[in-house]
Amino acid sequence: MAVVVWIVEGTWPACVDAAGTHAPDGAEVVLLHVAPADVPGAAHGALAGLLGRGRPDPGERLEHLADASADALLAEAAARLGRPCTRDRRAGRAEREVVAAAEGADLLVVARDGDRSHLGPRSLGPASRFVVDHAPCPLLLVWPESAPSTSTLPPPPPPPPPHGP
Repeated sequence: MAVVVWIVEGTWPACVDAAGTHAPDGAEVVLLHVAPADVPGAAHGALAGLLGRGRPDPGERLEHLADASADALLAEAAARLGRPCTRDRRAGRAEREVVAAAEGADLLVVARDGDRSHLGPRSLGPASRFVVDHAPCPLLLVWPESAPSTSTLPPPPPPPPPHGP
């Protein structure tokens, strides 16, 4: 069994804990982190277009910082998991990279990352919504903390008007 766990700052502990609980012993667990590729690219462009030449490229510095941050996050996630796993560090559009990484997996673990004060579709941000809608494998969607009460559900729609005789 192959389990992909999407590691995102702020929500990753819940995903790792869920994988530890639901992935059977012997499962191949992949911890996946995706860094946005557009931030270093913008910094490279700023150097070329606005800041001029002859200065250190800020894009390279941002790439190194992003790599170090991802490595530290994946190391912390692996330590929390407490069992053998693979670390997969990617760059690009997170939602597309996660869907691509989940191809052929038996389970994808994702955390809610939107409005976590209410039950419902707004508890998913745009990237996680895309992943939920396009995942090529079964998906385990977890709350990063306790789920809100069912009292946060919106009221039911009004009954339809009665039809005439």
